[in-house]
Amino acid sequence: MKRPILFGYQLAIGLSDSSTGALLIVVPAFTLRMMGLHVAADALPYLSFIGSFVLAVGFCCLYGAYLAWCDACASKLRLLWLLTAILRSSVAIYLFMQVLSRTLETGWLTVAIFDGACALIQANGLRKGWLVNAAK
Repeated sequence: MKRPILFGYQLAIGLSDSSTGALLIVVPAFTLRMMGLHVAADALPYLSFIGSFVLAVGFCCLYGAYLAWCDACASKLRLLWLLTAILRSSVAIYLFMQVLSRTLETGWLTVAIFDGACALIQANGLRKGWLVNAAK
């Protein structure tokens, strides 16, 4: 394996999103309490639905870890980074706007910051050619 940092990054964010998504699907109220967030009981089915998307992003990131482990071609990882950066940046922007408009509590900023940071890391890495350089 030529890419231990890339593998570690993909594995960490993949496990984080996969576990959060699975918990949101199965036990949304408990998951939100663990995150320090509060939500109306009638919103829980929608949060479980959102959990399926979080789980899917997590699986994509775990697939990225697999690609890094197998030293797969950089073009596959570049596409994966582009798509997950788009998803994460849209989530971060949405959450920031909802917190600013006071529709969501400030605790959601942790999710926005995490997703925004991942999107910025990946966008910067794509711009600087990190994945191409890691394949050499």
